[in-house]
Amino acid sequence: MTPAAATATARTVTNSPASLSRRWAALVYEGFLLFALLLVAGFAVLPLVNPLPATGGHPVEDLYVLPAASRAFLLCYDIAVTGIYCIGFWSNGRRTLAMKTWGLALARPEGGSIDTRLAIRRFIAAWIGPLAGLGGYLLLGRWGIVLGLFNHAWGWIDADRQFLHDRLAGTRLVRG
Repeated sequence: MTPAAATATARTVTNSPASLSRRWAALVYEGFLLFALLLVAGFAVLPLVNPLPATGGHPVEDLYVLPAASRAFLLCYDIAVTGIYCIGFWSNGRRTLAMKTWGLALARPEGGSIDTRLAIRRFIAAWIGPLAGLGGYLLLGRWGIVLGLFNHAWGWIDADRQFLHDRLAGTRLVRG
C-alpha cells in the first residue's frame, strides 16, 4: 500500500458520522461541480450532435430541438461522464473537491475506504432519487419532481441519518 493510500484509509477509519447539514451543503457544491463538468464534456461531443450542416443551416432566431437519437446519446454520455467522475473519486480513499471542502469521506460501516465495487453500487443507488423524480413528473405533473429528493430526504427518517443510497450501498459519509 502506498503512503497516500495508507493516509486515505487512516482518514476514513475515524468513522464519525457527518451531519446532515454538512452533507446537504456538499451535495449542493457537488451539483455545481458536476454541472461545470458536464458543460465542458458536452462541448467535446458537440460536433457529433451538431444539427446544423457545415454550410447554411437554420437562422439564429429558430429554435432547433435535437433529434431523439442525439438526445438519447447525450443522456447516456452524461450518465457515463458522471459515473466515471463519481466512481473514480469515491473509490480507494479518494474524495471529490466538494467532499474535501466540507471535510467528508466515504467509508464502509466498519471503517476503511470503499473499493470500486462499492462505489459502483453507491452510484447506481444514487439514481433512485432522479428516477423517482422523473416518474413522479410523468405521473403527477410538475409537483412530482419533488420525489427526486427522496434519496436525500431519507436522512431525516433514518436512524443513523444516512441517505438512502448510502444505506442501500453499504457506505457511510463520515467526517474526514
